[in-house]
Amino acid sequence: MRPVRRGDLDQVIALDAQETGLEKRDYWERVYKRYGRAVRGEQSWFLVAVTGSEIVGFVIGEVRDWEFGSPPCGWLFAINIAQPARVAGIGSRLMTSFCDALRAAGVRKLRTMLSRENTLVLSFFRSQGMMAAPIIPLELDLPAAAPKGRA
Repeated sequence: MRPVRRGDLDQVIALDAQETGLEKRDYWERVYKRYGRAVRGEQSWFLVAVTGSEIVGFVIGEVRDWEFGSPPCGWLFAINIAQPARVAGIGSRLMTSFCDALRAAGVRKLRTMLSRENTLVLSFFRSQGMMAAPIIPLELDLPAAAPKGRA
C-alpha cells in the first residue's frame, strides 16, 4: 500500500473501466488533482495496492467535518480491487490502511454510500464491520436545462 503516483493513473483508470465499462479519464484526472496530490496536513488519501509493478486496487477518501451537523468523520469515496486479486485480502488491507490514516487524524467514524444493487461491495463493507448509518440520502431528478437564449 502506498500513496498514488501520477504514473499510476492509467492503471487506475483501466481498473475502474473494467468494473464500470466506461473509461472516465477526465473524471480520474480531477480525482487525482484533488486527492492524489494532497498537501501535507490535508486530510485526504488516494492509496493504491501494488503487486510488482501492477496496481491491483485503490481506495480514496477524506475527512469531512460538520456537514449536516455531523462531527468530523471519514468518507470513503471509492474502493476497487482487480478481480483476480479479490480473494487475497487486498481490499481488507486497503481498508485498514485508510482507517489507520483516519485514526491518526483523530477521526473515529467512517462512512460511505453505495447503490443498494451493488451487493458485492455491500458484502465487502459488511465484512469490514460497516452497517447502516443513521443518515438518509435524498435525491431529486432535475429536468434538462433550457437551451441558451430561452427563458
